[in-house]
Amino acid sequence: MEVVVGEKRTVEQRGLWFEEFETGVLYLHRPGRTITEADNVLFTTLTMNTQALHLDAAFSEALPPFNQRLVNSMFTLSTLVGLSVAQLTQGTIVGNLGFSEIAFPKPLFHGDTLYAESEVIDKRESKSRPGEGIVTFAHTGRNQHGDVVAAASRKTMVRKRSAGQQS
Repeated sequence: MEVVVGEKRTVEQRGLWFEEFETGVLYLHRPGRTITEADNVLFTTLTMNTQALHLDAAFSEALPPFNQRLVNSMFTLSTLVGLSVAQLTQGTIVGNLGFSEIAFPKPLFHGDTLYAESEVIDKRESKSRPGEGIVTFAHTGRNQHGDVVAAASRKTMVRKRSAGQQS
């Protein structure tokens, strides 16, 4: 949102209004996020997930095929979506309506960097909420080698630009 404060023109970072989304557009979200052991352990323990593959180094190192701890896939998904917020939905989203087609084709490991991209795959006006619309994203997460480590479809309710709101 652009506003005038005193004599200075200022710009407040926000996501996109419903009208600004176009089907087929691919957004690359940068910078990426390097995942640390502390990130993984904190998220895993906060969510009460006691899976040894995330927490127990000795157990994981002895277990093929990866022989190391895996980053919790729910942390990967959360970070994937989080990386998109500033560019797409910061301050313009009403809420998430649902996730589907969630997949983790390859694991993420401590020290890997997650990069996110989002494609607008559908948008439509809300039938019951005239000031809002539904936007569906295909989110893809890649590691620093370009391997897809996570993918998900997310349906969101997004605000329309109201009269008087500037770009």
